[in-house]
Amino acid sequence: MQGPVPAEFIGNAIAKHQSKTGIGAHSIFLGQVRADEINGQKISSIEYTAYEEMANREFHKIREEAFSKFEMTCMHIYHSLGEVKAGELCLFVFVSSPRRKEAFKAVEFIVEAIKKDVPVFGKEIYENQSHQWKVNS
Repeated sequence: MQGPVPAEFIGNAIAKHQSKTGIGAHSIFLGQVRADEINGQKISSIEYTAYEEMANREFHKIREEAFSKFEMTCMHIYHSLGEVKAGELCLFVFVSSPRRKEAFKAVEFIVEAIKKDVPVFGKEIYENQSHQWKVNS
């Protein structure tokens, strides 16, 4: 997805699941770009790039592993590419399950796996237009 994750996109994803009556819970993670201050410079945006083919393979592996570990009805992952300004959303993980505890556990597993394994890279852009590569924590 180019640019930030739009709020309308998130709302539409949720609305599409209202007809699936076997779902008892949804768990959502929204990653947002922070305006951190590093070495006296405030982050104004992050420019995300990826090895898309490899990233898609990793997303697929995470999806398969999550479905094997947790009782889920469905799962969606959207990670931004391109520039995302401070305050905008860059990651949307949406899990549906018959039970809330499974949804909570699944979304945490998925987000941690994305941060650890998916080759998406963020270049932090500062207000003075200098930049550095982001390190995931």
